[in-house]
Amino acid sequence: ATLHRQYNDTAEVQVCTLLSIKTGGCSEDCSYCPQAARYSTGVDVQALMKKEDVLSYAQKAKEAGSTRFCMGAAWREVRDNRDFDRVLDMVKGVNEMGMEVCCTLGMLTETQAEKLAEAGLYAYNHNLDTSKEHYSEIITTRTYDDRLQTLDNVRKAGVTVCCGGIIGLGETHEDRIKMLHTLANMPEHPESVPINALVAIKGTPLENNEKVVVWDMIRMIATARILMPKTMVRLSAGRTDMSISEQAMCFMAGANSIFAGDKLLTTPNPSFDDDNAMFQLLGLKPRKAFKEEKQYLSELVEA
Repeated sequence: ATLHRQYNDTAEVQVCTLLSIKTGGCSEDCSYCPQAARYSTGVDVQALMKKEDVLSYAQKAKEAGSTRFCMGAAWREVRDNRDFDRVLDMVKGVNEMGMEVCCTLGMLTETQAEKLAEAGLYAYNHNLDTSKEHYSEIITTRTYDDRLQTLDNVRKAGVTVCCGGIIGLGETHEDRIKMLHTLANMPEHPESVPINALVAIKGTPLENNEKVVVWDMIRMIATARILMPKTMVRLSAGRTDMSISEQAMCFMAGANSIFAGDKLLTTPNPSFDDDNAMFQLLGLKPRKAFKEEKQYLSELVEA
């Protein structure tokens, strides 16, 4: 908590919204994911959303207090086709609204990352999920090094990195430490580190995994904060199972970002109204978008 106060305003929490712009039908075998085509989870496959519908959702999120809007597509990798061109248009549209734009679309080439950057992308999410040692127990259709290469491509394009993981996948405490160690020893710390608790979905190989206890989330958040003091540590999936007091302990441990809105892709999440009530009760305030802060600082310098 002392380190958190040293580097951050502990009353400020970044509010982000995540939207699934293309749902289900993914060819990968991520053991936790209800969007994998090979699992029977009841998720309906939906084609890429229309730009106007995405922008409408983003506008509502902004009005509700979100400063970052993340668009997720259930793809293994980005392909150079009409769908990617449509995503680029979406990025441009959300960027013009003054929000930080984030995407999570699977693996990216360096050229694709550059195109997203030119369209106005602020951040790219590509999680490691777990340690390199435990990774093959969870996913076999994409390697750990594939993930690291995508993150390197994102960095080279000048886009900020959002990268974290999931606990509750059957990993050991050592696996959790190793994942955070990998993140903390990157040439530059990720600007955002989402910490997710597994939400076990019926039909996935991990449907019977035990629920993550809140103290494990608190330890992960506190360790991430110590290792990466300036990073936005995001309290992500699993919040629906937490009380307000448990979430408050996560904020005290170093979390300073959340996902708001009814769903995280296909997983239930607290509503905007629930989070607004929590913010008022805990005395929290939404953090401005980084791009707004940069504009404010540049105006101060010019003055």
